[in-house]
Amino acid sequence: MHPTDKNARIAGTVYLSMTLTAPFSLLYVPTKLIVQGNATATASNILSNETLFRLGIVADLFSAVIFVLAGVALYRLLSSVNKTWARLMVALVLVSAAVGFLNVLNNVAALILFRGADFLAVFEKPQRDALGMLFIRLHGEGIFMNEIFWGLWLLPFGLLVFRSRFLPRFLGVWLILNCFAYLVLSLTALLFPLYSDTVFRIATPVLFGELAIQLWLVIKGAKVSSLPVAVHAST
Repeated sequence: MHPTDKNARIAGTVYLSMTLTAPFSLLYVPTKLIVQGNATATASNILSNETLFRLGIVADLFSAVIFVLAGVALYRLLSSVNKTWARLMVALVLVSAAVGFLNVLNNVAALILFRGADFLAVFEKPQRDALGMLFIRLHGEGIFMNEIFWGLWLLPFGLLVFRSRFLPRFLGVWLILNCFAYLVLSLTALLFPLYSDTVFRIATPVLFGELAIQLWLVIKGAKVSSLPVAVHAST
């Protein structure tokens, strides 16, 4: 197997593995446990299903780790196209992962409050539940803010794919559109939260750009025949 094709499939496999952790922590766990606007019901759900909530925390952390590994793997694949863009791509991935790690602390704080440790005895249970719900809400707001970096890293990534010659240009365009979709989602959630659901429904088809490149890298790999002679020689 050509080294570039091998790197493409490795990067795709690592990148695709995020689909095992991110949807679980971002979609499944919240829909099962969090009751919007009801701190008491949310606290009861989390305490009754504490293992599920903790698994969501772990999945959040693993998603950030996988994201970093995917960024490194994609750098190996695409750095020959343009090192400056590739470095910018990895830098934005690292910032996003750091924000993600810090944001997980909000869910940890919520769990501590819901469980009611000894040093929290000065607070009544309704107060602890309300504070726990506040941290749950902060975690959600942290996700909205991190969407900025989920989008920004896709811009250099998309440009690299577009110029690579060994990956389809339409995937590069799709990733760039995916970048702006995330930015719009983030700004809408922060500035016009009432319209978040509507904008999300409109943007959903564009958000599949990442899944498209993941599957392409895993299934198709790199089109080695499209590489310039110099690239063949260097690999």
